[in-house]
Amino acid sequence: MTDSITLTGLRVNAHHGVYDFEKENGQDFVIDVTVWLDLLAAAASDDVTQTIHYGELAEEVTDAARHNPVDLIETVAERIAAVVLAHPPALRVQVTVHKPQAPISVPFTDVAVQITRSRS
Repeated sequence: MTDSITLTGLRVNAHHGVYDFEKENGQDFVIDVTVWLDLLAAAASDDVTQTIHYGELAEEVTDAARHNPVDLIETVAERIAAVVLAHPPALRVQVTVHKPQAPISVPFTDVAVQITRSRS
């Protein structure tokens, strides 16, 4: 499948983290999502119902990342992948969750996890 929709740099403030101060204070997370699907019908019909509405998807992804704090960004990535794959046209999804304010003791630009999941 070569067709895809990509959302890059979705920002959300959430309270995920292993440390208590992360859960208490929260921090920004940045999310990238690529979903693979067949866009032929949508392009031919010019009908948004034949695709995944990327504006609605962006809201769903950020809502999934914002709520129910967990320790690991790996868990957040899995949650987001499940939200995306709940859309019938979605065949495969790649999710990257960036944690640019992670509590790391050495200078760094970013830390992220990336997962790829497919419809079963």
